[in-house]
Amino acid sequence: MIEEELEELEELSEDEPEQEQESYEHFRLEVDPGQNLLRIDRFLVDRLPNVSRTKIQEAAEAQCVQVNGKPVKSNYRVKPKDLVTLMLPHPKREIRVIPEDIPLRIVYEDDYLLVINKEPGMVVHPSYGHYTGTLVNALAWHLKGNPLFKENDPRPGLVHRIDKDTSGLLVIAKTEEAKTKLASQFFHKTSSRKYVAVCWGNLDEETGTIIGNIGRSISNRKVMGVFPEGSDYGKHAVTHYRVLERLGYVNVVECVLETGRTHQIRAHFKSIKHPLFNDPEYGGNEILKGTTFTKYKQFVQNCFTTCPRQALHAKTLGFEHPATGEWMDFNSEVPRDMQQLIEKWRNYVANREIEENQ
Repeated sequence: MIEEELEELEELSEDEPEQEQESYEHFRLEVDPGQNLLRIDRFLVDRLPNVSRTKIQEAAEAQCVQVNGKPVKSNYRVKPKDLVTLMLPHPKREIRVIPEDIPLRIVYEDDYLLVINKEPGMVVHPSYGHYTGTLVNALAWHLKGNPLFKENDPRPGLVHRIDKDTSGLLVIAKTEEAKTKLASQFFHKTSSRKYVAVCWGNLDEETGTIIGNIGRSISNRKVMGVFPEGSDYGKHAVTHYRVLERLGYVNVVECVLETGRTHQIRAHFKSIKHPLFNDPEYGGNEILKGTTFTKYKQFVQNCFTTCPRQALHAKTLGFEHPATGEWMDFNSEVPRDMQQLIEKWRNYVANREIEENQ
C-alpha cells in the first residue's frame, strides 16, 4: 500500500505556502543501533515494499520524509537510533476493491487472460480520489471468485495501464502465473504496443524518435517533465513516431513505445513543442497553431468539444500467450470522438484549399 500512498501524493493539489498542511503518519521505523551511515532514499527503498527510489526522492522533495520529526532531503544519511517517518497529507487508508457491475468492452478472454478496450474517462485502478468506478472494480465483478482479485489489492491482474482519458487496449492476467509472465514481457520490452494520437503543429520529419528522461515535473508535481538523457533525474524513455496524416495545424501520428513511463507520449510530445490536442495537463487545450480569425477559433473550440480529452488511443497490443506461447496481436478502432475530430480537420483543410483556389 505504500506505493499507492506515494502515488496519491502526486494527485493532490498543493496548498498555499503560508498554510500549515496537516499530515498523517503512514510509516515509522527506528534505525538499528548498528546501522552504517546511508542515504535515506537507499535506506528506505530496501524497507518499503514495491516502492522505487524515485518515488522516495519525490516524497522527500515534498517534505514528506522526516527524521526525528523534521523533514529531510533524499541525500540525508541515516544514523543509528534515528526515527524515520513517512508523513502524507491524507489519512492512511486501506483501499478495498469493491466489485461493481460496470460494462466492459472485452476483446478476448480465455482461462488465463482477457483483453479490454478501455473507454476514455475510466480510471484503471483504485487510488486516492478514485475508490469506485474503476476498471479494476468492473473486473472484480466480472471475475467474481477469482483468487487473484483480493479486496485489498488495488492492482489485481494488472501488468500495465493507460491514463484515465486515454482509450484503448489493456491485457489483464487471470492467474498469478499469467501475471508474472506477462509482466516480464512488458518489463523486458518483448511485448508490442502502438498508439494513435493527434498533436498540435506540423512535424518536420515523417518519422522520428524522442529520447529524454521522464520524471515528476519540478515546477508542477501533477505532471511529468522531460530531462536530458543520462541525467540523474527521471527514467530513461524512448518514443518512436510516424506521421500518418498532416491536417494543416495538427498531425495524426502513430507512436511506438520503447519504454513505458507515466504520461510518456504526452510528456515527450510536449517537450518537442507538439503537445497532444486538447491535453489540459500539457497545454494542448489551448489554440497553439493557426490563425487569429474568430471563425478559426470557433472551429477549434468545436473540436475541443468533439474530443473533450487528450487525443490519444492505445490502438494495438501484441504479446506471447503466457500458457501456450502463441504470439497474439490485437487491433482496435480509433474511438468515435477521435474519428470525428480527425474528420473535422480533414474538412477544414479541404475547405481552406477550395477557398485558396477560388
